[in-house]
Amino acid sequence: MKSRFITLRPSGARIEVAEGGRGSDLFFLHGAGGHMPNDPLLAALASKFRVVAPLLPGYGRSTGEDGLHDMLDVTLHSLDVLEALKLRRPIVVGHSMGGMIAAEMASIAHTEITKLCLLAPAGLWLDEQPVVDIFAKLPYELPALLFHDAEKGKKVLTSGSGNMDDPDFLKAFLVTRARQLGMAGKLLFPVPDRGLVERLYRVTARTLIVWGREDALIPATYGAAFKKAISKAKLVMVAKAGHAVGQERPEAVLKAIRDFF
Repeated sequence: MKSRFITLRPSGARIEVAEGGRGSDLFFLHGAGGHMPNDPLLAALASKFRVVAPLLPGYGRSTGEDGLHDMLDVTLHSLDVLEALKLRRPIVVGHSMGGMIAAEMASIAHTEITKLCLLAPAGLWLDEQPVVDIFAKLPYELPALLFHDAEKGKKVLTSGSGNMDDPDFLKAFLVTRARQLGMAGKLLFPVPDRGLVERLYRVTARTLIVWGREDALIPATYGAAFKKAISKAKLVMVAKAGHAVGQERPEAVLKAIRDFF
């Protein structure tokens, strides 16, 4: 994946965009952790699609986070980015927080977004199975929270070149995470319930929902709740996968997307 920048008007926000691959356009929205190092999901998707993956303000080298205050701001920002990129009826894919944003985009611009894929999206709340508060978790807890295979999770999160027990690595990790969660907190804190359930009926896009069966962050029962709320959506459950379903089982997610679309 290579990076380039676009500038949005009139805000002047400078947005970093990772892109790669050839084929039909696929617009990817990342979760609260941003793009993982050498992201295996983006690599898998780029083997069959032209993947265009912007980083939200507050992530990577994207700027403009001070101008975004709530979910509506972020949704409209993402629609502006989509328009600026001039993609051709892309498949819009969002993971976790990015799935929440993608669903909001599809509910607002429901005649423009016709193909939607939600990977373990945030945005709903079930009192009987609350979503884990990721803001309260320490770095060493993240691999087991995000991955079914925690050891594999450690390698993905550190790109195999770092150690969460190393003070220098941990310092850099925490600085980056603080900036990211500052942006994510506008959407997900204290609970990721911003009334999305009341708008999902407006989604008319052909919708695929993918969930890891062993998701420890947002339980897999939320998949059924999204499927119920979105007309004619399809739910695919991926075995031996946690919340980072695309990073843990990239080929399974790629197959689900290719089969459905």
